[in-house]
Amino acid sequence: MTDVLRSDAASAHTPSGPPRRKRPAPVLLRAARTRRGAIGLGIAGFVVLVAVIGPFVAPASPDAFVTSPFAAPSAANLLGGDELGRDVLSRVLAGGWVLLIMAAAATIFGVVVGAAAGISAAYLRGLVDGLIMRTVDVVLAFPSLVFALLLVSIVGPKLWLIILAVGFAQAPPVARVLRSATLDVSERDYVKAVELQGMGPAKVMRSELLPNLVSPLMVETGLRLTYSIVIIAGLAFLGFGLPPPAPNWGYMIQENRIGLSSNPWAVVVPAALIALLTIGVNTFTDAIARVVIGVEGRSDDATIANVVGTGAIGGLG
Repeated sequence: MTDVLRSDAASAHTPSGPPRRKRPAPVLLRAARTRRGAIGLGIAGFVVLVAVIGPFVAPASPDAFVTSPFAAPSAANLLGGDELGRDVLSRVLAGGWVLLIMAAAATIFGVVVGAAAGISAAYLRGLVDGLIMRTVDVVLAFPSLVFALLLVSIVGPKLWLIILAVGFAQAPPVARVLRSATLDVSERDYVKAVELQGMGPAKVMRSELLPNLVSPLMVETGLRLTYSIVIIAGLAFLGFGLPPPAPNWGYMIQENRIGLSSNPWAVVVPAALIALLTIGVNTFTDAIARVVIGVEGRSDDATIANVVGTGAIGGLG
């Protein structure tokens, strides 16, 4: 009788199926409730709000000549004028939405390509693994900004190409992190069970591996978004973006720096908004990583190693 009771107790504590799929929403909510996450989300949310509603509340047309070049701030022009006498406040309010859209699109593209490459390399292994990871090593040999400039200089400064170039430059780090995480997950019993049932590799990767890689994927998405913002703003500073006279935070810094002593707001404000956006996104990503470690630290050492390995804890490192 004792043996029967022990057997029943053991079966009650033994998982009978695959682990519950990790969902991003609870982790994001827990990160937003932390002090670090709330600060990061608040900072990034403020900049996003400025970029989204800015074009609708701008006091003047961003292309209109309303004052003298590099005019000081006044009641009519709260941030003064730029190099051509256009209202700096109006150009700041209208110049951020393109940066946000391009950075988000590049991040999505890079994460999707990187995740597909990393999961495929780890699960299929052999020749596929070697080919994918050697390609990753080649792309990683180029700094992200240099790689994007190389592609843009060949084809031309087209917005879709900038998005693809920046996104493709962000894919290799994602591939490395997801490959490392997939190597651990692919050895779990529930993956082996569905393989024995005859499930194909594509379906295994889509339905069994990917849902259990959500945590490192969220952290990587935040990090890649931060880098995409910086790279796209840097390309705009170099003149690769929307052509003038369209307002653009990155290009505003470049075109108004010669009047820094006359009206510094034309440079300081767009630079500050870009800095606040990257700081806010990276701080919230840091909060996500800490929540992931707190949630999964009791049972998934491999995921902890991968999350910490991304460099999310403590900054962009």
